[in-house]
Amino acid sequence: QVRLVESGGGLVQAGDSLRLACAVSGRSDSIYFMGWFRQAPGKEREFLATISWSGGSTDYADSVKGRFTVSRGNAKNTVNLQMDSLKPEDTAVYYCAASTVVAGPIVRWPEEYDYWGQGTRVTVSS
Repeated sequence: QVRLVESGGGLVQAGDSLRLACAVSGRSDSIYFMGWFRQAPGKEREFLATISWSGGSTDYADSVKGRFTVSRGNAKNTVNLQMDSLKPEDTAVYYCAASTVVAGPIVRWPEEYDYWGQGTRVTVSS
């Protein structure tokens, strides 16, 4: 079992930055990839970024490439999502996810992740 807890969401203005964190506990040694997704009201869950558990491989959705950065945190068993130049269309609930079933090379689909956090809400005002 893997447990994920997101934090860092909030209300910001367009152009601001925000850093989300995902705390991982449990069987972290079974994780291949960590991913970040978001879901806006009335929309499907959207892939944002993924990072291998070793931290050596990352991948981003075109919609956030150059603005968002995924990384392993300094604290053990954390994964961060640094979000810069936020836009109102970035407003959503943000989720981190862990995949213990897909070893790569590309892990973008929600179905490839078997553990999810509860989500943290990000609201970007114009």
